[in-house]
Amino acid sequence: MDLGISGKRALICASSKGLGRGCAEQLAAAGVSLVMNARGSETLETAAAEIRQTYGVNVETVAADVSTEEGREALLLVAGDVDILVNNAGGPPPGLWSDWGRDDFIAALDANMLAPIALMKALLPGMIDRGWGRVVNITSGSVKAPIPQLGLSNAARAGLTGYVAGTSRQVAEHGVTINNMLPGIHATDRATSLDQGVMKAQGIDMATAKANREATIPARRYGTAAEFGATCAFLCSQHAGFIVGQNIVIDGGAINATI
Repeated sequence: MDLGISGKRALICASSKGLGRGCAEQLAAAGVSLVMNARGSETLETAAAEIRQTYGVNVETVAADVSTEEGREALLLVAGDVDILVNNAGGPPPGLWSDWGRDDFIAALDANMLAPIALMKALLPGMIDRGWGRVVNITSGSVKAPIPQLGLSNAARAGLTGYVAGTSRQVAEHGVTINNMLPGIHATDRATSLDQGVMKAQGIDMATAKANREATIPARRYGTAAEFGATCAFLCSQHAGFIVGQNIVIDGGAINATI
């Protein structure tokens, strides 16, 4: 399918690896030029070079922490007038409700709620002026079905979801859509980290921890960054202009819900 976005320009946060890179690759495959971001410059430059070589699109890079005002300023300076924004950031560490204090919640909010909102506020006006834009926020399946040990993520991402619910309906008349993607477990560093936590807590090896988690997923496997990225690219396409303010769950059926 021709997504109709060849020649568009996208800013993709936390895109040197994992789900962010999956989105970057699929957008590049559709002919979109990229501004890629990550905190670590070495991994970022390697990913950007591979995408340039594979897809032949222009790729610019900004190594910065988007949870900080300075990082966002550096990113926006390079990004300029982008047509597509993909917000993404690593999740806060797992733990118990009794583990977290105010500083922990502020850090989670900065990374997973306030940074995406700040980027949207900066870039939506240009999209509105041009009459076209796409914003995709990578959140978490925990927004729909809270994960007890991920309380920091539950709280911050649910706050972003509430913001998007209202904002998306205010900008849709201008040809701009905002939607959220809610991943379940995918084969990324995040999954490895969570499996390591289970391994240590239960005294089992990694293979067993992964197998036990896969058994809870109707698809009986972890998702891939490529299939996640393909869904992101579709939401950014010309064909998705009537999808507004939605939360798309991509979890292999792990969340047991009718709606």
